[in-house]
This record gives sequence, C-alpha cells and structure tokens, in this order.
Amino acid sequence: MWKRDEAVKPPQPQPAAAPVIPSVPQESSSVRAEAVRHQEKDTVNIGKSVVIKGDLSGSEDLTIEGQVEGKIELRQNVLTIGANGKIKASIFAKAVIVQGEVTGDITASERVDIRDAGSVDGDLSAPRIAIADGAHFRGSIDMQRQGVKTPDVKPMDTKPAEVKAAPPVPAVTAAR
Repeated sequence: MWKRDEAVKPPQPQPAAAPVIPSVPQESSSVRAEAVRHQEKDTVNIGKSVVIKGDLSGSEDLTIEGQVEGKIELRQNVLTIGANGKIKASIFAKAVIVQGEVTGDITASERVDIRDAGSVDGDLSAPRIAIADGAHFRGSIDMQRQGVKTPDVKPMDTKPAEVKAAPPVPAVTAAR
C-alpha cells in the first residue's frame, strides 16, 4: 500500500563533491602504446644465446646481448652492448654504449659510453667519450672532432738562426 509520508519526504542532503582540480591533458593510452611500438620497431635485439661470426651491418639501432665476432657497422645508428654481450669485432657506429665486453677498436661519429660494468680492450675514436667509474678500458683514445681541420704546422727550420749583435752600450763614468 502506498503511504503519503514516503512519497513527500524531503530530499536527503548529498555529500559534497571533491573539488575539481585542473589537470594537464594526458596522452591517451593508445598514443603511448603506439610510441612504445615505434621505439621497439626501430631497435633490434640480439639475444644472449645468439652467436654471430661475420660482418654485421644495418640501419636500425641495435642491442647485442649475445656474441659477435667480425665487424659491426651501424654508421647512422646506436649500438648497445648489453651486460651479457661479448664482442670481438671492429665497431663503426654513430654512438656506442658498452655494458658488456668488447675486444676490438670502436669508432663512433658522436660518442662512446663505457658504463660501470663495461669492458673495452681496444682503441676508441669519437668526439665524446665517457668512461664510468668501475669500467675497464685498455687502449688509446682519439677524441679529434670530425670535420675539424688541425692547424697547419710548418716544420721547424733546421738552419741555425742568425744572431745579430746588439750595438755596444756606451760606458758611463761618474765624476767625483
């Protein structure tokens, strides 16, 4: 049965809503997922169970966790030697990050970075080189910038220079 008292009850007070705080627009999850997929697509990984003997070249960033013997050429890309990576090769890349072991020369057009657990036995050639505390390095370093000419140095003249005698200084006598 219908009761009039229940139908006419005054509305109950609603709890106060939390204040609205303006926020910076966030990227949608689909945009972030696409960015991650794009990043993964541009980086190739060689797993720690993979062994390559021969020349390795490419036009993508590369991370090596396995073993490579030969020559690695990624002149326009970044090469990362992972913590499990063991490389016996000459390396040519835009940038090289060493976390594992490298035996061989490294030539980079931008930078070489040997991290704290990294080990390099070979010569380094790059305009920027960073060797972390605790890293191992044995070799020479050439940090000459590419495209910068060294000043022309003229060889020294092997003939002895002519020595001109200075004019004699007149003697001054003091009168007493």
